[in-house]
Amino acid sequence: MTSNIESKMSSDNPDSKKNTPDVIDRLLEQKGEKVIDSETMIIETQKRVWGALKKGYEYTGVTNDSEKFLRENVFKKINIVVLYVDLVGSTTMTLEMPAEKLATIISSFSQEMASVIRYHNGLVLKFVGDAVIGYFNANENTLLASDNAVTCAKSMITIIEKGINPILNQYDYPDLMVKIGVDYGQSIIVRYGSNEATSHVDLMGPVMNIASKIQGMAKPNQILIGQDVYQRIHPKTQKNFSEKIWEEHEWKYRSRLTGEVYKVYEYKG
Repeated sequence: MTSNIESKMSSDNPDSKKNTPDVIDRLLEQKGEKVIDSETMIIETQKRVWGALKKGYEYTGVTNDSEKFLRENVFKKINIVVLYVDLVGSTTMTLEMPAEKLATIISSFSQEMASVIRYHNGLVLKFVGDAVIGYFNANENTLLASDNAVTCAKSMITIIEKGINPILNQYDYPDLMVKIGVDYGQSIIVRYGSNEATSHVDLMGPVMNIASKIQGMAKPNQILIGQDVYQRIHPKTQKNFSEKIWEEHEWKYRSRLTGEVYKVYEYKG
């Protein structure tokens, strides 16, 4: 029954859920969503980052869950919410900091962002330089996945500002800032090779490209989300976003369904 309600709301008129917050609340609660303890996350982040800078603390890998999921569903189409988080100003840092310290900071940043993704029930697809790509399985509940992804994005900025940067400041290192882009859509799981156990697996589809493009248009410490995510997040959360107004020809991507310019929304807090 829940899936039918959600499907009808999404396909007929996503905006209709604005008038039915009680239904939304029930859908969001059906998986027993975690209570996010930001203070604990901040403290644990500080411990790890401090250990990495002072003692060479090394993180454990976090991408195995994703790879297991992808291998089990190879060549299937899935609905996902994709989150791109990219470190701002890493080129300048490269010129100003010792290579070994820079490597430690970027590694710590990437692993901490990965931890935030997992904490919000997401999976870490990959690390690309100083960027992290995560995704949230939306096959069962697109509303919950969308809310988790947006909450995750907000938590990332909190962790950076209150967890990572205070530790870096003690070493006179510059503050970190990020650009975050989030979008929803369908993707196909692909495997590059015949070996089921070792051939590279990945996600492919328009949502991956658009999420990347959205992230690229964000300003430092800004969260941008695509229209398909905005329509699925809780009405209370929608109030914290406003439509992004572009300069002429600044944003040209169009919705495959309507042919109109694909709307992007920015988080106002």
